[in-house]
Amino acid sequence: MTTTLRPEGPETPTAEGGRTRRWLICANGHPVGALRTTAVLRGGQLWGEIAELEVREGRGRGRGTFGALAAEEVLRGWGCVRVDADISEPAPVARALATTLGYTERMRSMSKRLTAPPGLPAGAVVCRIDAEAFPHWLATVKEVYLGHLISSGLSPEQARAKSDADHVQLLPQGAETSGVALRRLYGDGPDPLGSLWLALRVRELPDGAPLAWVMVVQVDGPRRGRGHGRSLMLLAERECLAAGVRDLALNVFSDNEVAIRLYDSLGYRTVNRVYGKPLI
Repeated sequence: MTTTLRPEGPETPTAEGGRTRRWLICANGHPVGALRTTAVLRGGQLWGEIAELEVREGRGRGRGTFGALAAEEVLRGWGCVRVDADISEPAPVARALATTLGYTERMRSMSKRLTAPPGLPAGAVVCRIDAEAFPHWLATVKEVYLGHLISSGLSPEQARAKSDADHVQLLPQGAETSGVALRRLYGDGPDPLGSLWLALRVRELPDGAPLAWVMVVQVDGPRRGRGHGRSLMLLAERECLAAGVRDLALNVFSDNEVAIRLYDSLGYRTVNRVYGKPLI
């Protein structure tokens, strides 16, 4: 039996300068599954993504494996230097396949439905990160992000390209970017305890409700382990509810066990995981 990929529709450009196409996985010409390949421009590099992988007939016959490997070849042909696969949490077979094919879990997405605004610790003071404070804050955030990207499996070149592209895209007007909350948390001293970057409406959920995203929760090294990360997450929930948003999500790198335990304790649940590997 011959398994092949066949285009389901035309290749289309993405808004960010990449390309995407959906494919049928066919056995002897008969469609048995499907997947989507996407090339995303990250700085000066193209990154590949495999998504929507499904096998509808003949599971357990290697058709998912063939589809994933064929998709990698498509992405190589498009000039991609690495590939990520976004796999939903209720898909253990797909996660096992990714591991078998040499993918490593890089990060996971977690989400929570918000109800009532939580209280902040007594004495907590919240201040906006303004245009004057923004450059120094951004430089610090980018260095931390670079370290996480490299530890998640990216090369230093790939990490810097992704970091630069992400921050230009997400904060095009700096501290004045609309739909963004940039906050610092203070206690009873002059130095900040930590900072929060919250995107209030990254997209709409299937029911039309807005989804907010925690982009950064950062606590300086000497102040870690004192509950300030929890306070910043509570602040994020308060900001969301004040803006009329009741669904909040975040990404966390898989090796950040301390953060994952914090989010678990606050009621966030894993909804998907990202696995990746180099293509060159």
